[in-house]
Amino acid sequence: MGKWLVAAMLLCLLATGCGTVARNETSPSPQNDDRVRAQQTAPRKKEISSPKQVAAHLELLAKQIPGVKGAHCVVMGNTAVVGIDVDGKLERSRVGTLKYAVAEAFRKDPYGVDAIVTADMDLAHRLQEVRADWNRGRPVAGFAEEMADIIGRIVPQLPRDTMPERTRGHEEASPKINKPL
Repeated sequence: MGKWLVAAMLLCLLATGCGTVARNETSPSPQNDDRVRAQQTAPRKKEISSPKQVAAHLELLAKQIPGVKGAHCVVMGNTAVVGIDVDGKLERSRVGTLKYAVAEAFRKDPYGVDAIVTADMDLAHRLQEVRADWNRGRPVAGFAEEMADIIGRIVPQLPRDTMPERTRGHEEASPKINKPL
């Protein structure tokens, strides 16, 4: 019985070995590769060594776009956030076009290539306040206060989490609703 088992295993190994045909095709070498290769042409992000100068530079670039009334930039680490001021009466599509034009101008600048551009009035105003705190010598405190305000506006208020006010008679201030029996 052992001979039959060994013979069957050898036969299986030979059958599986014959199923694979030796191929002379090898993976293509880089020298024989006919695909077109392109070098990266976009400007590389520069290391920001002077945040105030970079912020002033990006604000100036944004203000040069026709239709942009003002710009406020905050640089944290190696990232710049730029809020642009536009006419409040502009249509949303025109505001989007202006924001795109600013981003397009930044694309050609090594400091602005990875900047974040916003045309939201509230965020632009908050960036202006952060920048003013930065200039007053309160960069961390000003940034923390504004981030707390921004997050406070983002976090939703759920009705279930509200606590009703109590009146003098310890009754709920909310109107009574007739509950079905």
